[in-house]
Amino acid sequence: MNVFITGATGWIGSATVDELLRAGYKVVGLARSDVSAASLEEKGATALRGDLDDLDALRRGASEAEAVIHLANKHDWANPTESDRAERAAVETLAETLIGTDRPFIVANAISGLVQGRPVLEADPSPAVGPGSDRGGSENLALDYVGRGVRTIITRFAPTVHGTGDWGFINFLISAARRQGVSGYIGDGSNAWSAVHRSDAARLLRLGLEKAPAGSRLHAIAEEAITTRSIAEAIGRTLDIPVASIASEDADAHFGLVGSFFKLSMTGSSERTRELLGWTPASPTLMDDIKAGAYKHVGKP
Repeated sequence: MNVFITGATGWIGSATVDELLRAGYKVVGLARSDVSAASLEEKGATALRGDLDDLDALRRGASEAEAVIHLANKHDWANPTESDRAERAAVETLAETLIGTDRPFIVANAISGLVQGRPVLEADPSPAVGPGSDRGGSENLALDYVGRGVRTIITRFAPTVHGTGDWGFINFLISAARRQGVSGYIGDGSNAWSAVHRSDAARLLRLGLEKAPAGSRLHAIAEEAITTRSIAEAIGRTLDIPVASIASEDADAHFGLVGSFFKLSMTGSSERTRELLGWTPASPTLMDDIKAGAYKHVGKP
């Protein structure tokens, strides 16, 4: 099977390319630069030059593939409206190209913001509908194409997809801890995050490609709830610095951009996903990674 992947050289995408190549798939990855193209070709994948705004490249990649995995996102925190616009345009372009083919179309989303007060379930629909909503309402947009001959599969990721080389939320928390000389948590630290190792996430994507029916919502979640205090304490032990509670009103100043997320509980269940795919996470936990020094390089001068 020939699989087209956007975000193929990103944190999750690069692991997914490796997973698919090991399983014997042919992979074409969207590449924004010569460096990205070269990294794909060195692995044995094929590079298609373009980015999320190059809709012709997206059409070409999707039309020539037997499956599409859409992982790319601009993540422009300074201009989220632009990120949402680009995400919706990309999903619409890819889905329109796949109409009537019954080919798998995996679309990434996050569990954050979907429900409040309890873990997000696979059965929970996304409240984001329409161009002006989070991620341009791309999850619901993609699911609208199920009735038009597209095997849409939504994959929602935990807020931390961790591992050696991670540049996500944990990276920012450790940078803040080094900068402040204190590993902080907010309030009593009872807010919790779900987590998954990137290699487990990549394997889930392959299994979803192979097994998930149209309209599925999959959850890439290995650990359902790790308290933010536990995360801060693990960071403190690793960096050998104090651990302290940070007042909510001081969170942005202490943590920077990630402070607004660290205030929240972002948890979900993957029970249905595991039953559907036979997926059993087997990689190190978040605490294992922090303890083993996967992030010790972060924030060093």
